[in-house]
Amino acid sequence: MSGLVYEQLLDRALKQIPNKQLKYERFEMPKSEIIMEGNKTIITNFKDICTRLNREPKHIAKFIMKEVGSAGNLDDLRLTLHGKFSRQTINKVIEDYTKLYVICPICGKADTFIKKEERLTYLVCGACGASSSLRRI
Repeated sequence: MSGLVYEQLLDRALKQIPNKQLKYERFEMPKSEIIMEGNKTIITNFKDICTRLNREPKHIAKFIMKEVGSAGNLDDLRLTLHGKFSRQTINKVIEDYTKLYVICPICGKADTFIKKEERLTYLVCGACGASSSLRRI
C-alpha cells in the first residue's frame, strides 16, 4: 500500500467525522452578593443561588440559618439574616451545602436531585444513577 493511498483514505475518514463539538459544562460554585443593613445581612442573589444549585429556597435557607446560628426571613428573591456575617462566611456555608446536598459523592457531578421516601431522604445522581442517604437539616 503506498503512502498516497493511505493519505487519501485518512482524509476521507476525517471528512466523515461530524464537526459536532462535545460541550462539557463545568459546575461552578455560586458566590453570594451581600448587603449589610444595620444589624442584618441580606443575600441579594439568593434566588440565583437556588436556581444554580437546583434546590428549593426553603431548604437552602434553613441550612444557612442553622449553620450561622441566626434567624432570618426568606423573600421572593433574597434572604435576610439577623446579624452581621461576612461574605466569606456565607460563601463557606453555601460551599458546605453544595458538598453535602448537591455534589454526588460517587462521581462528583452536580446533576442530582433530592428524593424522599417515607422518613428517609436520598441524594439521587442523574449522571451515574447512585443513591446516597442524606442527613436531615
